[in-house]
Amino acid sequence: MNKRLLEILVCPVTKGPLIYNKKDQELISKSARLAYPIQDGIPMLVEEDGRELTQEEVEKLAH
Repeated sequence: MNKRLLEILVCPVTKGPLIYNKKDQELISKSARLAYPIQDGIPMLVEEDGRELTQEEVEKLAH
């Protein structure tokens, strides 16, 4: 994920920052508690495409 692009992209729900999860190829919105997939290098930043984070994932992000 291009660092410059990541600085520009925001969560479509909260307009907050996104965290790049390289291992799972997702962009994570802590404030919306959603993870958006990256498919073929393209972030799928549509609310319906986001998956809800589990409580465990949310707790990991808090630390």
